[in-house]
Amino acid sequence: MHLINSKLPNVGTTIFTVMSQLAVEQNAINLGQGFPDFAMSSELTDLVNKAMRDGGNQYVHMNGLSLLRERLAEKIKKLYNNTIDADAQITVTPGGTYAIYTAFTTLLQPGDEVIVFEPAYDSYIPNIEINGAKPILISLQFPDYSIPWQQVQEKVNARTKAIIINSPHNPTGAVMSENDIQQLRSIVENTNMLIISDEVYEHLIFDDILHQSILRYPDLLERSFVCFSFGKTYHCTGWKIGYCVSSPGLMKEFRKVHQFNCFSCNSPVQFALATFLQNEEAYTALGSFMQQKRDFFRGLMQQTQFKLIPSHGSYFECYSYKDFSDENDKELAIRLTKEKGVATIPISSFYKDATDNKVLRFCFAKKEETLQNAVQRLLQ
Repeated sequence: MHLINSKLPNVGTTIFTVMSQLAVEQNAINLGQGFPDFAMSSELTDLVNKAMRDGGNQYVHMNGLSLLRERLAEKIKKLYNNTIDADAQITVTPGGTYAIYTAFTTLLQPGDEVIVFEPAYDSYIPNIEINGAKPILISLQFPDYSIPWQQVQEKVNARTKAIIINSPHNPTGAVMSENDIQQLRSIVENTNMLIISDEVYEHLIFDDILHQSILRYPDLLERSFVCFSFGKTYHCTGWKIGYCVSSPGLMKEFRKVHQFNCFSCNSPVQFALATFLQNEEAYTALGSFMQQKRDFFRGLMQQTQFKLIPSHGSYFECYSYKDFSDENDKELAIRLTKEKGVATIPISSFYKDATDNKVLRFCFAKKEETLQNAVQRLLQ
């Protein structure tokens, strides 16, 4: 019986699910999906337990716990020198991906166009299409995955409703520069274009590079939804909690969608985070902590035939294999999982047309022992 017409007829199971399931079946080390295998802060888990015991188990405000939003506004002021109204501009969400979806659903009407850079996090295009809009795809310039701003300018027209940016970038680890921000500003000024800025890897940025958050630029924030993830910051991806920052007018519309989809997020976690945010070192030291893992993994990978494509942020680093195999990247990823016991993600999965540049993505947000074992397996 055919009861519905699919809104996403061309969407199947994500590559992350496929590769993670294959990793389980093959007892492989999973360097594909982006999650840490080391312990998160015991202080933070203790704070969640305390919140539960103290009775913080019922609904908090739809917009998020007031104290948590106040602490986030304080953090934004310290990091980005921007004064944010915690009541009018911040909404706590069940994860960064939810925040992105809600932003798209808030702003898009059928027939609108959204500029998307590929390779792209896999939720963007379905989010756009399910809202009746059209993704306008622009490939980042290989191999450094920089933004071709001239192409962006050429694609902008009266139907262009928004552009989505992501820095640090998933899957490549590329980061935007101040020049990129200036190019973005020149494109959106004197237009009605909105910006969605995916900044879930905000603190996972390396090599003394300054994170070019939209929150640094009040003129751009006026037309932006900026999306964040506590899970990526505090090594608790399974908690699925994040937040969105926007201008008061845009946030008012965002909350109209949010209230009927989620209403209220995990309460004891919010109480805990409100307290834990006072520990500034927990996020300011994160970049150097994760850079050590990246550099450790780089050193190990020099023993292999893979060629580095440098990452400057995120959980991930990409490696080219074109010098030793003609296989397409999905075939190689599956073979490595089955024959070597190491799971990766093929970068073609982040392109709508499956562009294959012979590149695999590795997650280095793991214990050193895990990384050593994985590379040892690749060398066998």
